[in-house]
Amino acid sequence: MKEKIKCTIRYSILALVTGVAVGAIDTIFGRGLLWLSDFRTAHYRYLLPFLPVAGLLIVWMYHRFSEESLKGMTLVLETGQKKRKSIPLALVPLVIVGTWLTHLFGGSAGREGVAVQIGAVISHEAGKKFRCPENDRIMLVAGMAAGFGGLFQTPLAAVFFAMEVIASGYMQYEALLPAMISAYTAAFTSHILGLEKFTAVIGEKLDLSETKVILSLIVLGILFGLVGRLFSGTLQWMKKRMGNAIKNPYIRIGAVAVFLAVLLFLFHGGRYSGLGTNLISAAFENGTIYGYDWILKLGFTVLTLAIGFQGGEVTPLFSIGASLGILAGNLLGISPVVCAALGYAAVFGSATNTLLAPVMIGLEVFGTENAIPLVVVCILAYLMNGGSSIYTAQQRAVLKLDGEKEAVSERGATEKQKNKAMRQ
Repeated sequence: MKEKIKCTIRYSILALVTGVAVGAIDTIFGRGLLWLSDFRTAHYRYLLPFLPVAGLLIVWMYHRFSEESLKGMTLVLETGQKKRKSIPLALVPLVIVGTWLTHLFGGSAGREGVAVQIGAVISHEAGKKFRCPENDRIMLVAGMAAGFGGLFQTPLAAVFFAMEVIASGYMQYEALLPAMISAYTAAFTSHILGLEKFTAVIGEKLDLSETKVILSLIVLGILFGLVGRLFSGTLQWMKKRMGNAIKNPYIRIGAVAVFLAVLLFLFHGGRYSGLGTNLISAAFENGTIYGYDWILKLGFTVLTLAIGFQGGEVTPLFSIGASLGILAGNLLGISPVVCAALGYAAVFGSATNTLLAPVMIGLEVFGTENAIPLVVVCILAYLMNGGSSIYTAQQRAVLKLDGEKEAVSERGATEKQKNKAMRQ
């Protein structure tokens, strides 16, 4: 008992330190990324033509300093699953610089993967200095929560995202307290250092007494779930297809990026470059949302990441869900803004194969006015994704549990056979 208390105290102190460190790095990364994004938006005509050159530079950096770091989130998840013992420290500067280059020259990508990887590396290295049971896994979860929480300043969503994403359907509750401490500390640190949080006040509330609204929520849950599944499935397929079709990474990113840059330039002059925050702002600030925004953002993000550019997927998923929600709300005849908020959370949940994290992020960003519709739509979206995830290394705990049940059943049958043989 005393040893457990000592470990809890150690975890808490280490999580606090991790939160401060990760929050500070998140701020540097996040503010730098926002500045580069604004600069690109103002000068996209001159920067987009150099997207292939940026891609070649990214590939060169990884092959020159740490080719293993190209696995990105896979390294983090495999460490959490105890398939590997360490994450290269070079991953942090490489993924930061690679993502900055991707966004500066117009690639369509996110940022959360960078923050989560930063948090994972820092917490994992710090955790090695302490000797407690399950130390590696617990501190890894705390670091991932700090990275997500520090960047988006949604600490509750960060905690459950970190706990859910390693193995879908299983959460290590021993990591809950350290993850809470690190996520809230990182969010507070990044906030006081000047990194802004996105929130949207939605005054409208869906009337759940109307049959039309209930049916619309069912349609939305199915729709958002299928789109999240489409994103994750297409991303996995495209990465595999590109890797098989063009073996040389320099030729792959250099040649395809020419095509990508031309298309990004032609479709509304870089509208689909970067994070997709322009689409999110348009969705919640009465801006212009085209009916095809969601599918073009999906396609450009998949292509950008599949050929080797760096960045995450979550913010583009937010923008895909929000723009699709506006379209769906108009077609269904219910509040488009509320539908955009539901899509913002549910598409993210479906694509990452998580359930509690999207609910929490919806509550933290949009408030509790439409909490019940949010829960319903996120559950349906989660059920519709079929276990698909943008993180190919994510484990499905339900399969493991099924295996254990089968093993137990086999042992039971064996014992019955032994007893029968003894009676005979």
